This record gives sequence, C-alpha cells and structure tokens, in this order.
Amino acid sequence: MKDVYIVEFPSNLGLKEPQPGKEPGVKKLPDWLWKHNLHKFISHKDIIRLDPPKYRNVRDHETQILNANSLVEYAREQAYLINNLLTQNKFPFILGGDCSILLGAAIALKQKGNYGLFYLDGHTDFMDISLSETGGVGGMAASIATGNGHEKLTNILNLSPYIKEENLWCVGNREYDDEYENEIRNSTATYLSLEMLRKQGIENCVNSFLSEIKDKNLDGFWLHIDVDVLNDSIMPCVDSRTPDGLTYNEFNKLTSYLLQSEKLSGLEITILDPDLDPTGQYTKEFVANISATFNSFKK
Repeated sequence: MKDVYIVEFPSNLGLKEPQPGKEPGVKKLPDWLWKHNLHKFISHKDIIRLDPPKYRNVRDHETQILNANSLVEYAREQAYLINNLLTQNKFPFILGGDCSILLGAAIALKQKGNYGLFYLDGHTDFMDISLSETGGVGGMAASIATGNGHEKLTNILNLSPYIKEENLWCVGNREYDDEYENEIRNSTATYLSLEMLRKQGIENCVNSFLSEIKDKNLDGFWLHIDVDVLNDSIMPCVDSRTPDGLTYNEFNKLTSYLLQSEKLSGLEITILDPDLDPTGQYTKEFVANISATFNSFKK
C-alpha cells in the first residue's frame, strides 16, 4: 500500500459569490473535515496544505472566467506539489475546495503520463463558457481538463489536453437538460447520467471503466468526487442543489470498486460547504462513510 498524504487545497476560486460580498464557504472544507475527524480516521503519513491566491468575484476580460489568472497560478503550484507526490509513489488524498482544484491534479497527471479521469459528480462540469451564467471554473472543470475552452486555462505549461477527452468518464449527473447534456454527449468522453448509471448497474459501470483503463494501457486514473453526487436529502450543503442523487449504499459500493484498483493514483473531494451545514450533521455522516470505505481497501 502506498503512503497516503492528505493534501489540503482550500480554494473557492472556481465559484461565484453566494451573495454580494460573501465568499463561497467551501474554502473552509479542509478545516471542517479536520474538526469532524476525517484526518483522524484516514490513515496518513503526512498533511500538506497549499493556500490559494486571494478570491475576487471578478471575471477576467480575456476569458470571461472568474479568477482566471489566480486559477492558473494556483494550478501550477498544485501540479508541482502533486507531481512530487506521484513521483515518490505516494497517494494524494486531496481535500478541496471547489471543483477547479482538478486543474492542478490534471496537469500533474499529464506530466507523469497518460491517465484516465473518473468524474463522479451531480453535474457534468462539461460546459462551454458561453453556457455559464457565473463564469466559474467549478462548472467547467472537466471540460477544461480535457482541452476545451480558452487556452489560458486549457494549455497551462503547454500541456493541453491534460486528460484526453476519450479518457474521461463523467458519471452521476442529474441536471437533465438537453442543451447542458449535449456538450458532453457530443464529445468523445463516456457519459453516464445518474439514471443511466442505475440502469447499467454500478458494478458493470466500474468494470467497464477499469477494463478501458487496462485495454488502453493507461498509466492510471484519478478519482474526482463532488459530494453533490450524493442524494440531496443526505448532502444538501452544496452550492448547486438538485433533487435525487446517490444513496450512501450506492456511493460506497461505487467508490469501493474504484478504490480496490491498483491503477487509482489519487483522489479529490470537493464542494461540501461548511457554511451550509452549521451543525455538522451531514458532514459527520459523510466522514463516516468515506473513511470506512477508503480504509477498507487502502490500509
């Protein structure tokens, strides 16, 4: 078993303000998870933290993206850190932060070789800036990581695409809107909405993904977990709520299959907003589930 390093990326650079003058609270997530004992429950070698540049709710003139220059700066720093861990054969267990933290990991993976991405999310995050009402990279992260969008973000260090589009699996979306879904339907990525996932079956889905990783002879894969993939009744403390979602039984089953794979190079957890869970009741349940599942296969 590789040594696990908990990596904290407390960034909200990819989200709009929830209300004027108030930053998104997701930047507090690593400290919040510490308070609720995730760091205690996950067996780890060390903890590394990288704070982001200052948040500004201003769109970049060139790209129309919020915090674009800061995101590029932060992604380069993240990539350097993650690359070092992967080079030393460590396992990064990353705590966001919003989904824009994917960029740093994706760049590091490209620097190391050819990797797949299992994008487990209640949204596709595969959207062109023209469809974005906010300009937040959090809603475009999978698209940018696969080379779609302005080169300021898609071609950092001249590494575009960080993940080949055909090696992206986008799983769990329940934002059922043709204009939104057509972006990924018309790509070469594999798309399984929540409805499609349940119809195909979790085990079949993961087996197909892992077979593809093997058949393509990829160097490994990355697991992105946006907690809004969970059912709204058990995870309402997110910035973009949608009815339905995975139960913990479904979530644990799916992640357990992925965690068993030796091809898994690291994972990231995003979007849980401590400001929206003042008592910690939803966070405690999440910590109990993710830590038990992770420890079952990564001890």
